[in-house]
Amino acid sequence: MLEPSQNNELPPIPGKRYFTIGEVSELCEVKPHVLRYWEQEFPQLKPVKRRGNRRYYQRQDVIIIRQIRSLLYEQGFTIGGARQRLTGEDAKVDQTQFKLLIKQMIVELEDVLKVLKS
Repeated sequence: MLEPSQNNELPPIPGKRYFTIGEVSELCEVKPHVLRYWEQEFPQLKPVKRRGNRRYYQRQDVIIIRQIRSLLYEQGFTIGGARQRLTGEDAKVDQTQFKLLIKQMIVELEDVLKVLKS
């Protein structure tokens, strides 16, 4: 869903298992209160909640947030239209999503290689 040109503007997703709401906010360039609102509007977005209702997002959540951001801010969808696009059975799987995943895997593998070399 992210166009390659816009993807370069967002920072790469680090190789961590969980991210705080502040980290996700920086990675996706969306304010924390917007992320909390999107949790109510998009059923796919379900961060793990731990002590004191603290949210911990996984890599998949960050990718979904970037897709939502792209649909709303770059492609001009409404909240309802973006929800329908993400949940629709006839929604086409976008090749750019797979490209994003592959790029993230490459970054992770390069990080692992650096650790192994040191």
